[in-house]
Amino acid sequence: MSDDKPSYRLLTGPDDHAFCVRVSEALAEGYVLYGSPAITYNGATCIVAQAVVLPEVVR
Repeated sequence: MSDDKPSYRLLTGPDDHAFCVRVSEALAEGYVLYGSPAITYNGATCIVAQAVVLPEVVR
């Protein structure tokens, strides 16, 4: 693992295929899901958020 990776990331974006790919890529890089996803509606589209952390951060 690279030392320059942030230990915490909050991924956000429209609830679409591209967002799912970004979360999947983070998992492939060694991150794990942290907490439940969040969703909101901005009047035009659903916006989602998912926190991910490196496993050594979770205690």
